[in-house]
Amino acid sequence: MEDVRTTLLAKKAEITEQLALIQAPTEDHGSIDFGKRVGEGTSIAVDRLSQVAVHDKLRLASHEVDQALAKLDDGTHGICDVCGKPIGAERLEALPWAVLCVEDAARS
Repeated sequence: MEDVRTTLLAKKAEITEQLALIQAPTEDHGSIDFGKRVGEGTSIAVDRLSQVAVHDKLRLASHEVDQALAKLDDGTHGICDVCGKPIGAERLEALPWAVLCVEDAARS
């Protein structure tokens, strides 16, 4: 289980680092100009929208890692939060932070 904890803590650190990079202030404080053609302002806006999506995914992943660490602490790691059945070893190997079995993850 310590290998799992080490993996989860490493993933948490990776996510935290990525979130810090996304949340860092940008150097460009200028106005964004939206003309009739796709220009730099439009590109900046699209980049920022993409960053918001990545940020949301990272926050979700961080929450999932926290849940898995809590389950590891209380002895329920590897048990599906929905159905209570064991999560497959292959799934846990691929996603050690998984808290749902394949079937319940597909439904959500």
